[in-house]
Formats: sequence, structure tokens, C-alpha cells
Amino acid sequence: MNQNRRHGSRVIAALLLLAIVQVGVQVGLAEPNNTTTPVILPQQVVARLTTRNNQPIQVNGLSANTGASILTGATIETGADQSATVNLGPLGTLDIAPNTKLVLTYDDHGNVKALLVYGCAVLTARKKTTGEIATEQGTAGKTDPAAGGVLNVCFPQGAAAPTVTNTLPTAPATAGGGGGGLFGLGKAATIAIFAGIGAAATTPLFFQDNPSGSNP
Repeated sequence: MNQNRRHGSRVIAALLLLAIVQVGVQVGLAEPNNTTTPVILPQQVVARLTTRNNQPIQVNGLSANTGASILTGATIETGADQSATVNLGPLGTLDIAPNTKLVLTYDDHGNVKALLVYGCAVLTARKKTTGEIATEQGTAGKTDPAAGGVLNVCFPQGAAAPTVTNTLPTAPATAGGGGGGLFGLGKAATIAIFAGIGAAATTPLFFQDNPSGSNP
């Protein structure tokens, strides 16, 4: 009788041990794998608009003021007395003259393109950024990502072809915007950049002003 009890106790103990082992295996499978390498997401570019004297301009057909986010693919249009700057963060800046319409595209891989429908625009591309200004006739200028650069293109309505200045090295960025003038290059350099534009009527108003808020 005692032998039967001992045999029954051993069977019960074995069953309990098997149940405990199964529960432990299930819990172990449910735990997260701490050895998995975390996925590093690329830094996303957030473009911000600054308008001259905080005047509203047209973005995708809607009114937009200083501080508005500019998404890639946006159509930006300025009036006769309006100018604006789009800050593209690590990619650079795009300055837009009065009487200008363009489509701005950019991505997280260092590509910025302004498709100029008409008007004048200046694209400042930093190093590791490929900047491009194009018209319906094709690419008007492109920067070298190894050095960065500045593209200045004017394509007034009715013009047969765009006016393009030389690509210049990007000026070093400084806290507070540098030496004033267009994108911190200083007023003298800004005037030199646009010396070849042509008629004074096509010279954007923001060339003498600083829509990005930098100190003169």
C-alpha cells in the first residue's frame, strides 16, 4: 500500500515538473529579443517659411506666413511686393524673389530641386547636398555636393531662356546668420552675385533686404 502511494507521488511530481518546464519555455519565447539591433531612422528635413515683413504668400494656392511648414512638392508663388525664404535645415536655403512661381522638392538623402515656372530664385546648398534649379527647358544649374554652392537663376515671364550666374562656394554658417545680406554672405557679396542679372526691373526686392531675419 505504501509502495503504491510512493509510486503515485512520483508520477504527480513528474507531471508537475513537466508543467513547470512548459510554462518556463512559453515565458521565454514571449520575452523580447534584447540582442536585436535597433533601427536608426534617417533625420527628416522640416522646411520652414519666412516671408518679407511677414506678408502672406501663396503655397499650394493657400495663404501662408512666416513659420509655415513647406512640404516637398509644394508650389510657392509670390506677388509683386512679396519675397520669401525657405529654410531647409541641414540642406540649405531657398530665397524666392517677387513675381516668382516655383515647385520645391527635397528629400532626406540630400537632394533639393526648385522647378522655376517663372521669376527669380537663389538656392544655397550646403555640403553633402545636391542642389538644382530647373525650368521647363531643363536643368539650369546644379551644385557639387562635395563643396556646396549657390545657384542664382532668373526666368522672367516671356523670357526665351533663364539667366544663370556662376555657382559659388557656400559661405560658412554662423550663429545669428553671419554677415547679413542674402543667406549670410554679406551685402557686398550679395550684390556681386546678382551683378549679372540684367535689367533692374528683374532684380528682386529681397536682394537689398533680409527676409530670413539675420542681423545686418
